Amino acid sequence: MVLATRPQCQIAKRAEQIGVPVLLLPMRRTFDLASIFALARYLRRESIQVVNTHSGIDSWIGAIAAKFARTPILIRTRHLNIPLRRNWLNFVHYLPDQIVSCGMAMRTQLVEGCGFPLEHVTNIPTGIDFEKFKANLSREKVRHDLGISEDKFLILMVGIIRSVKRHVTALEAHKLLLEQIPNAHLLVVGDGPIRDEMENFGHELGISQSVTFTGYREDIPELMRASDTFLLTSRSEGVPQAITQALGMGLAVVATSVGGVPELILHEKTGILVPVENPEAIRDGLVRMATNPADAKRMGAEAKLHVLEQFSLRAMLDKTETLLRDLIRS
Repeated sequence: MVLATRPQCQIAKRAEQIGVPVLLLPMRRTFDLASIFALARYLRRESIQVVNTHSGIDSWIGAIAAKFARTPILIRTRHLNIPLRRNWLNFVHYLPDQIVSCGMAMRTQLVEGCGFPLEHVTNIPTGIDFEKFKANLSREKVRHDLGISEDKFLILMVGIIRSVKRHVTALEAHKLLLEQIPNAHLLVVGDGPIRDEMENFGHELGISQSVTFTGYREDIPELMRASDTFLLTSRSEGVPQAITQALGMGLAVVATSVGGVPELILHEKTGILVPVENPEAIRDGLVRMATNPADAKRMGAEAKLHVLEQFSLRAMLDKTETLLRDLIRS
């Protein structure tokens, strides 16, 4: 396996650390001819059998280069639950031999909403390595380091701070929650283009004392162990890894019913689903978690069993290897 990516990407450094060969390409735009020709030469020289793209620009560059190089198999993995417009201007969508969706809701939309043939779309949920995704510090130690006392009802959000994640809705819901659960505290983990805007919005709502923006952090298992519930307020998702990770830790979740989230959150069984852009419903879900810890613990335990069986790294790798073998044989 070889990773083709931009020089400045963190994933390039991570790949090199674990011994995965890296091909650095500028990939400046969809028709970056320098990147296309460089990749095509590499594919021919190394006799690459499969090209698998994962995003926007790389899907154009990878697909065109694969066709120039006559690479036998082209796969496109979709991580977002956003429609692909199939027309002659977007001819790249017709090129893959197989499209991999990360959730059944995404697969349904690609087939029924976008017109892809059913046999050309395979669903393989993104898997988590639950054997390694474990907390190394105690709940008490993590809370002490964060400056959050044990008596706080701690709500955790993890993700890029951008508009689609609807942190604005989460902050509005938190203001409502404080009226019923005064000891609630919201921990917002991640960075993004509207972080400053969201911090200012928290000040405007008068809740900044009960909200902590941590920025980017890698100790997510520890933060999940220290939290009482996990919150997702997005208006669009694929199958969010943060929720899968939280469920794998046995953490109760309140999440908006979008994209592939209902595949993870079975309402009232492995968590609570709420409508999009509805602070009152989010507040009610969080109140239930805070006032009925036994129920939250039960949902967390059932959720852990659910994701360990369906959304593990091993399950993802087995399905991926099966797909590749079938495509190579055919």
